[in-house]
Amino acid sequence: MTRLLVCCTVALLMACAGRRGPQTRAAPAPVSDAGASAATIDSLWKHAESAFRHGKWGDAEKLLGRAVLEFSPGDPRIPRAHFYIAESMFAQGRQLEAAREFRKTSDETPNDPLAPEALLRLGDVYADLWRRPELDPTYGQTALSTYQELLNRYGGTDAAKRAQLRINELNERFAYKAYKAGLFYFRLKAYDSAILYLKDLVATYPKTTVVPDALVKLVQAYKALGYREDVQETCGYIQRFHPSAPRVREVCPAKPAGA
Repeated sequence: MTRLLVCCTVALLMACAGRRGPQTRAAPAPVSDAGASAATIDSLWKHAESAFRHGKWGDAEKLLGRAVLEFSPGDPRIPRAHFYIAESMFAQGRQLEAAREFRKTSDETPNDPLAPEALLRLGDVYADLWRRPELDPTYGQTALSTYQELLNRYGGTDAAKRAQLRINELNERFAYKAYKAGLFYFRLKAYDSAILYLKDLVATYPKTTVVPDALVKLVQAYKALGYREDVQETCGYIQRFHPSAPRVREVCPAKPAGA
């Protein structure tokens, strides 16, 4: 009897399985192509800004880069993200990479309030790359042209006012470079070459602080070559515009009264 019951049970189970048919697995949930949600993007931006403000440049750069990829076209945070990325790169000593990001901010969103500031910082990057005036001035010249571009495009802005101050600083460095070159030839007694550098300095950078010293050296070079008329003309200029310059009385003694 027991064997009969077992056989009947097995047969019944097999019959039920046949009626259910083959079992299938549940299909996986479809993956959305919409990207991160607005809340996720806002959170990412918040963390990126926090890292930037706390000077965590590497973290800020990574988070900002991710945020840029998630932003929708036209998102007003895009220019600021590129600006922050550039500042983070600059702070890490990666000037040329920073320059590309600053340029992107100013050129791709020229009407954004950050555009003038980005151009100013772009000039600062190139000025930073020209730290020693005696070296190749290419980066210094690029900085100067960038500041000039800022004055032309965004004249009257606060960034433009600061750019003018930067231009004055650069001119001081250019003038000093020319003065050092003039001194080099003066020491070699190559007075004609020294005169060329010193005259160009005075003509190109007349408001720089090194001009009085350059004029004194110019008079000395003229005297060494016996150029009396040039000596008189230059001394007259010095006595008129730079009467308190060092060694003026030595190289350009005042004429006796009635002479």
